[in-house]
Amino acid sequence: MEQVKLDNKRILFNLLPAHVAQHFLTSNPRSMDLYYQSYSQVGVMFASIPNFNDFYIELDGNNMGVECLRLLNEIIADFDELMEKDFYKDLEKIKTIGSTYMAAVGLVPTTGAKARKCISAHLSTLADFAIEMFDVLDEINYQSYNDFVLRVGINVGPVVAGVIGARRPQYDIWGNTVNVASRMDSTGVPGRIQVTEEVHRLLRRRAYRFSCRGKVSVKGKGEMLTYFLEGRTDGNGPQTRPLSSERRTCLYGRAGLQTGLATGCPRVGAGPGALQGSGLAPQPPGPHLPPAAAGKEA
Repeated sequence: MEQVKLDNKRILFNLLPAHVAQHFLTSNPRSMDLYYQSYSQVGVMFASIPNFNDFYIELDGNNMGVECLRLLNEIIADFDELMEKDFYKDLEKIKTIGSTYMAAVGLVPTTGAKARKCISAHLSTLADFAIEMFDVLDEINYQSYNDFVLRVGINVGPVVAGVIGARRPQYDIWGNTVNVASRMDSTGVPGRIQVTEEVHRLLRRRAYRFSCRGKVSVKGKGEMLTYFLEGRTDGNGPQTRPLSSERRTCLYGRAGLQTGLATGCPRVGAGPGALQGSGLAPQPPGPHLPPAAAGKEA
């Protein structure tokens, strides 16, 4: 009986964030009250593989699509394994939707000055995770002779988190912040990490390199100024496997990406690292991402 309780507890902690699982373990099991928690600042990421649908096909030779799903499971499982790193302990996987991976940071209850102090550090962790996801997918491409491309969107802001359902309860997050994060993915560019202006504001002084994409039409929001996260400008953060230039170019080229800089980008001021005039090219992107399209460094 004791072993059954331990197994049930392990399953519960695998389905729900630790603080949520603990709430249900200590609450009245007959209570049907809705569990929810509001947060003022949460980083939300959607990472999709837009060309997976083109890959999926049902044939006798691939067990009517099962082998395609087996590969998708391997990709998602490798993303899960990446999140198990101690460096990413503050991240929470929310769910997968088809070939889209949804994660968030900042969902452990904090209050006051501590919460305000943590958000840029939390966002930094989420950004590093997104960057390293490209390495994980590239390794799978290398081993399976595929050319899957990752497209990522990140936003930050208030959300409501809760558990819905009595059978197979689902932990999820809701709010405009989540919707915009999803739009950052869907309106993004394969091979790039698109972020909102607020994410750029919080991370631009934390050793990250950005290029301004410009104004993008976002459903329900109108025109939004967005940025591409190109990588880190230092050697800190998690250790990631560097990609050779040949493989970066090959993957980027197969995706056929041509990205122009939209209008509406703020002018780059003078200062260390600023681009002044057309005589200086932007810094090359870090080893994690495909070569970036020419643009203004933000």
